Amino acid sequence: MIDFLALAKKYGTPLYVYDFDAMQAQYEALKEAFKGRKSILAYAIKANSNISVIQHFATLGAGADCVSIGEVRRALLAGVAPYKIIFSGVGKRDDEIQEALASNILYINVESDAELSRVELIAKRLGMAARISIRVNPNIDPKTHPYISTGLHDNKFGVDINTAKRMYLRANNSEYLDPIGIHFHIGSQLTELEPIREAAIIVADLVRSLQTVNIDLKFFDIGGGLGIRYRDEETIEPYEYAQAILSTLTALELTVVCEPGRFLTANAGYFLTKVLYEKCHDHKRFVIVDGAMNDLLRPSLYGAYHRIEVIGKEDVEPTVADIVGPVCESGDFLAKSYPLPSLEHNDLLIVHSAGAYGFGMGSNYNTRGRSAEVAVENTKSRLIRQRESFEDLIALETPYLKR
Repeated sequence: MIDFLALAKKYGTPLYVYDFDAMQAQYEALKEAFKGRKSILAYAIKANSNISVIQHFATLGAGADCVSIGEVRRALLAGVAPYKIIFSGVGKRDDEIQEALASNILYINVESDAELSRVELIAKRLGMAARISIRVNPNIDPKTHPYISTGLHDNKFGVDINTAKRMYLRANNSEYLDPIGIHFHIGSQLTELEPIREAAIIVADLVRSLQTVNIDLKFFDIGGGLGIRYRDEETIEPYEYAQAILSTLTALELTVVCEPGRFLTANAGYFLTKVLYEKCHDHKRFVIVDGAMNDLLRPSLYGAYHRIEVIGKEDVEPTVADIVGPVCESGDFLAKSYPLPSLEHNDLLIVHSAGAYGFGMGSNYNTRGRSAEVAVENTKSRLIRQRESFEDLIALETPYLKR
């Protein structure tokens, strides 16, 4: 059990707390599910980009799925092997592509014909053959929130099957491109298995058609997106997930690349915030806390639900309240109409399932310093990112003040 009161007292609030033992258990469960096939679990850094979190997965053997050159640099700094690093994302700049190629990462996931041209040109300048994968958009409805759907033709990601075929033929005939993988990712927070299976069938069939023209790929990149339980979702078991994928790869000798993010970190993370005071008017109850939308954006951005626990008042009869922060926006809330007991100054709230897309989506809006981050491992805690000070926030501005 994590002593949240002790952590809040030691490190202050707002505060992110990550259970590294729980993260390891999730990683090992997914790795075990794919044990019958060569596989790379490339941790999706965007879920939680703290370097200590990345390092923790690297020590377990994980690779890294990166969507910016900054994430590639984080992965390398954290000790991820270059041959396990993948660079994805729709809008890669030339300098990012060049740096990724110079870093000798496993491959670049190419998202368009225009991007393929840029990669080829840059590889030619460097006098090398760029290892690439092409992201295929299988046009499968992932049945998730529209903001995190990525596998439909309405989404900006990837290319359709026919375009992918043309791109592979072109890459295979290029001196400066080495097509070694194929990639798809239909969305995040996936809780239904059938769309994943359907997408894998489509992409595996494309691999077989490429083999008939002597394009032999080595990596079958299934993306990530495995959902977790925030409230009462029915989630997919890792074994069932793996079997659904592997069943589509009959007679194909491919290494499976999986890019889990939320699945590994979300339920291993907690956001701690203290009550400042309560406020009531027109029969509306507000609980005002020191955490805000700049700390945890998901409720404001997606209307996302997080379970919220009050320490020490479990037996007090609750009434509904909006939990709101100090930011000057009506959209600044952590929950609406949430049942809570009567609260007092300095009571501690624990926001569960906050280990993914929490701190990383934070900001300094209203000149608020971002929260500290703490890791708990083998019952011991350690600071992995200090709380931002006012001086940190203005450090890049003060040199340019008029004197």
